[in-house]
Amino acid sequence: MSRRLLGRSAAWLFVLVLLLTAVRAGRIYVDQVWRGPGPLSQNADFVVPHGTTNDVGEALHKAGIVDSVLAFRIAEYVTDGQGPLHAGEFAFPARISLTEVFQTLRHGRQVEHHLTIPEGLTGKDIAALINAAPAMTGRVSLAREGAILPNTYDYLYGTPRPVLLARAEHALAAAMGKLWPDRAPNLPLTSPEEAITLASIVERETAKPEERPMVAAVYLNRLAAGMKLQADPTVIYGLSDGSGVMDRPLDHADLLTPSAYNTYLNTGLPPGPIAAPGIASIRAVLHPADSDALYFVADGQGGHVFSHDYAGQMKNVAKLRKLDAARVK
Repeated sequence: MSRRLLGRSAAWLFVLVLLLTAVRAGRIYVDQVWRGPGPLSQNADFVVPHGTTNDVGEALHKAGIVDSVLAFRIAEYVTDGQGPLHAGEFAFPARISLTEVFQTLRHGRQVEHHLTIPEGLTGKDIAALINAAPAMTGRVSLAREGAILPNTYDYLYGTPRPVLLARAEHALAAAMGKLWPDRAPNLPLTSPEEAITLASIVERETAKPEERPMVAAVYLNRLAAGMKLQADPTVIYGLSDGSGVMDRPLDHADLLTPSAYNTYLNTGLPPGPIAAPGIASIRAVLHPADSDALYFVADGQGGHVFSHDYAGQMKNVAKLRKLDAARVK
């Protein structure tokens, strides 16, 4: 073989080695870009916008989630058959790779936010709570009193606030659809709405779960006997224009102030709920304690004592006053 032929063979071999090396280096580079750690320095929740692939790539690049908009566009084109990219709020872990970014945008679950609506809030309180919740859109003007079920509600970024309020209303309607038919017999209540109204009073009367069936029994016994409920929370609701709170204790003049919600002056239930009762208070009304008690008063230690006649009530009131006087000294 001539030297010239050997030289040409060596040259072609060298070129081939260079090409194979370049291909291998390219594959390593592409693999690094595709599967290697990304630039995100710490875990982050990020709202991916609607728009073109370039818009999404630009947003992710500005947020420090991907290194290159061009690489993002090429990767999306090559993997287009794996599904569309979704907009929304997603959780991106630190150093997330490009392949994991696409997995998240195509198949990941969006970030869930949580709003807890506690028991005993008024419609004004609930509207303010929903309007202050982050990551939602729109506003609610006022929640209907006693129309929502206190609970923790999950929602996604961009959920309209009226939609969440409607979910809370539907939750109460669904709960009452099961609880009302299963109520104890012979209750002096004619509708689920009356049960919710009484449950709202029970909710505001005591924070002790074990007392709720007894408090409910007192009020139900009073309704059955045609007695006035004489529930302080209803008076407060009427005097406070529906806020349910006052900056001072009730006095005797307050109990004589006319109001549709003054159950010291009016017989029967008030015209509607005074707060949002929880399931426990509703159950207490629908399944009250087996008691003939007609009265209760605070025991001075965060709870109440109950009696079945007025004489017993007066003894308990005297004990409370004595305890209060001792604390003042």
